[in-house]
Amino acid sequence: MENNLQWLYKFFTYSSIQVKFISSFLALIIFVIIRRIIVSIIFKNINDSLLRYRWQKTTTYIVFILATITIGRVWFKGIESIATYLGLLSAGIAIALRDPITNITAWMFILWRSPFTVGDRIEIGENAGDVIDINFFKFSIMEIGKWIDGESNTGRVIHIPNGKVFTDNLANYGKGFKYIWNELPVLVTFESDWKKAKKILKDLSMKHTTHVSKAAAKKFQEVSKLFMMHQPNFDPEVYTSVEDSGIKLTIRYLCNPRKRRASSQAIWEGILDAFEKEKKIEFAYPTIRYYEEPNQPPKVS
Repeated sequence: MENNLQWLYKFFTYSSIQVKFISSFLALIIFVIIRRIIVSIIFKNINDSLLRYRWQKTTTYIVFILATITIGRVWFKGIESIATYLGLLSAGIAIALRDPITNITAWMFILWRSPFTVGDRIEIGENAGDVIDINFFKFSIMEIGKWIDGESNTGRVIHIPNGKVFTDNLANYGKGFKYIWNELPVLVTFESDWKKAKKILKDLSMKHTTHVSKAAAKKFQEVSKLFMMHQPNFDPEVYTSVEDSGIKLTIRYLCNPRKRRASSQAIWEGILDAFEKEKKIEFAYPTIRYYEEPNQPPKVS
């Protein structure tokens, strides 16, 4: 009986360390429950996926910061200054966690300077894709290109450390201007009526891209207030050059980065239909031509 009483006494008589562990555990549980309640409310009331994602991420960050401060005050009760506590904490982990700290710093840079946001199409280093997630240590993209033509999705999700924004070149397809130029080379034979072919290509490109050119011209006025940019020609152009196998007519036009393949297909289908009706226009391809002089005996080697 006496042994049982001693065990109960030890069980209910907590040391300061035990109290801190229990308090930290309870605080963690409470913050997790609060986050889940807020997230469930967000999912019930917000239908827009991008807005819902941003609210979910913001809630996670706020809850994490509050939980870190609360648990820190439990363990460092004598330190009244939160700034001092955070300074001690950062100094302690900086030596052992260089890469994670770099990623967190890069994460803050991404949030602050916004070189890209969720939904943007970017290229960083050798990887390109649509940004689908950003967190403390990495961001994720839905890969495009590689073995897929026309910059369509491959289906692979690539996770990239945030620190890569400090070391690798970053290209954002839609930041600022939001449009890109695309080119389609069309090769016709030397015997073709290349002037008529050029007019057909010009008309087709105007037909399929006029609305884009107008929107791009309007967008350029906004972007020129932020960046030093010379105003380009937004109308589609057809450039002429000579190749070994024929005359190359290159269509250059503006398009939405996500619709490059669709716009190329629409223009190419128009080209095929138009050239099919023209007897004086033929596509060129690599050929070898032999010329024989008349009344000459065959050469023997």
